[in-house]
Amino acid sequence: MADSNRREENGFSLKTDSRLIGNDLRSVPAAFRTLFWYDIAGLWVGMVVCVPSYYMAGSLIDLGMSWWQGIATIVCGNTIILIPLILNGHPGARYGISFPILLRSAFGIQGAYVPALFRALVACGWCGIETWIGGQAIFLLLLPSSLKLSWYAQPLSWLGISVLEFCCFLLFLLVQLGILWKGMDRIKSLEKYSAPVLILMVACLFFWAYCKAGGFGEMLSTPSRLNPNQFWPVFLSSLTASITTWSGLGLNISDFTRFANSQFDQIVGQLGMPIFMGLFTFSGLAITSSTAVIYGRVISNPVELFGEIGGSTLTVVIAILGISLATITTNIPANFVAPANALVSFSPSTFSFLGAAALTGLFSMAFQPWKIIQSSENFIYTWLVGSSIILSPIMGIMLTDYYIIRRMVLDVNALYSDSTQGPYYYVGGYNIAAFSTLIICVAPTVPGLLHKTGIIASTSEAFLAIYDNAWFFGIFSASIIYWLLSQGRRNSKACVDPSMLESLQPTTSIL
Repeated sequence: MADSNRREENGFSLKTDSRLIGNDLRSVPAAFRTLFWYDIAGLWVGMVVCVPSYYMAGSLIDLGMSWWQGIATIVCGNTIILIPLILNGHPGARYGISFPILLRSAFGIQGAYVPALFRALVACGWCGIETWIGGQAIFLLLLPSSLKLSWYAQPLSWLGISVLEFCCFLLFLLVQLGILWKGMDRIKSLEKYSAPVLILMVACLFFWAYCKAGGFGEMLSTPSRLNPNQFWPVFLSSLTASITTWSGLGLNISDFTRFANSQFDQIVGQLGMPIFMGLFTFSGLAITSSTAVIYGRVISNPVELFGEIGGSTLTVVIAILGISLATITTNIPANFVAPANALVSFSPSTFSFLGAAALTGLFSMAFQPWKIIQSSENFIYTWLVGSSIILSPIMGIMLTDYYIIRRMVLDVNALYSDSTQGPYYYVGGYNIAAFSTLIICVAPTVPGLLHKTGIIASTSEAFLAIYDNAWFFGIFSASIIYWLLSQGRRNSKACVDPSMLESLQPTTSIL
């Protein structure tokens, strides 16, 4: 190596670019990889026990499924998404690199910004949804009735919510940014100690529903309202929605696994996710189903349910604490980290992680999350299924590039270099094969999205079928097309000789 920022590669000098590194994007040295399997499992408990997961379960009841159909759908979806979660977690644990850096391998040094932006936008939408839920908990459970009856609580026609609700949204956003300001170590501690609190809260709510409904027989008595012809379309869309719930995190899971102590820890820590999701889903479905018996109508939103329950000050405190913890422990790791890292990757010298996180919160308002979750149909058919049309092809390209094209071998130094001779420079910094694949795979899903959002009145049944199965269509078609388009690439550009692996570990001098 000629200097700390230069190394010889295949006969030419490869120099890293400081604009592509930044402190928040550097590969994590082995000494700082301190997440063990139980830390990662605790992270998943904190993320799984959240209001959108509960709302997802309740929405399936609202759409006509029975409790067991809902559980089977969600467990099946989460078992499927576990596979790409573990596979995409491998490069993070092996090389200590984050999601925006990993993208450079498949999309190019400059092209990586595009899929990072798409992932960031989806995360901003989720960030807005979670923050809105936390703000609604403050509005419904903490504010006095007199204030809720004032003109401040009257919805503004141009915004769709009241000034008071918007202020609660901003307050909850500031609370989350305050936690982020303390650093990732504080988030790790919060995840560890909040998991038992969240489990206890769900158990108490479950026990309340059991007593009020008169036992499991009544709690789980809500039958399916779907005949066989109606069930399968709802099932396929709901399965795609269930997968998409964690599909975004499936892309940027390396943001977390780069801190994993070993591959064993990242794999074992994630294996419990479908189990945690299944248990939480059963609780959510049982509680939601019981509301049909207790109140005569299905209440799928737990914040609304706590508002109906009311009760003593202690009940309100427990409810607001539980919902806040459930929201924060999901929103910060799942929805702040990805867009913040993406913004930092755009300009490491301009954005700090905290500043980028603050911008994420501001961008989340543009999604008007209060409209996304105003109905089960909007949440599942438009938001969840809709976001899968872009996330799944990106995932298919990433997995094919890492496992099939590069055989799990990456040149870490080259990922931080904009040299035209580098293996990830491609054409002007963009991998034409990856972007061609993305366009080809997204195009057939657009008519179905336009129809679901009401922009066009009708479209072909074939397009609707592709949209309803957008995640499966995207990941498999992208994998095949990207592999075919990449066949002409020179091997010297595709990967590094495995014998050089030791020299490319993230303990190299630049990192």
